[in-house]
Amino acid sequence: MKVTSSEIVISAVKPAQYPAENIPEIALAGRSNVGKSSFINKILARKNLARTSSKPGKTQTLNFYIINEILHFVDVPGYGYAKVSKTEREAWGKMIETYITTREQLRAVVLLIDVRHPPSKDDVLMYHFLKQYEIPTIIVATKADKIPKGKWQKHAKVIKETLDMDKSDSFVLFSSETGQGKAEVWKIIEHYIS
Repeated sequence: MKVTSSEIVISAVKPAQYPAENIPEIALAGRSNVGKSSFINKILARKNLARTSSKPGKTQTLNFYIINEILHFVDVPGYGYAKVSKTEREAWGKMIETYITTREQLRAVVLLIDVRHPPSKDDVLMYHFLKQYEIPTIIVATKADKIPKGKWQKHAKVIKETLDMDKSDSFVLFSSETGQGKAEVWKIIEHYIS
């Protein structure tokens, strides 16, 4: 998809605040420091649409972005970040769960996982939660530029096996530095929203 327009529409914490338009949505989930904002900026070809931060755990709301007036990206709070109170983490968990399990416009979830490390316990939980609700999932292994190309397949295998990845789900190696995987991600997203 050629992105001609993209902007943040609203930061929501409850269903009443979700955008009313009946257009397809793709949610983006992952650990706090997995590179979600960099992914959004790269895939939308915008420098600072999503704010990147050296402090993980910045996203504390569901951030809805409108793309080409035909699609919403929904950035959900990162999980697995320790410096947030348990109460706050539980509130985010509820917020994410409500969105994912009740939103009819949701077509698929992009689950971002750092290719350099095996998926965390939280990654596995998130993936199995999505599978429980039969949500199509696109696994995007970020930071591919940080490991030698010759090791990509080995790392990809670890991710797929740790998650016990469903054969119907897509897997893409991605780098927000080089743009590796960008076209592939768009092709998969287009398949879900057409």
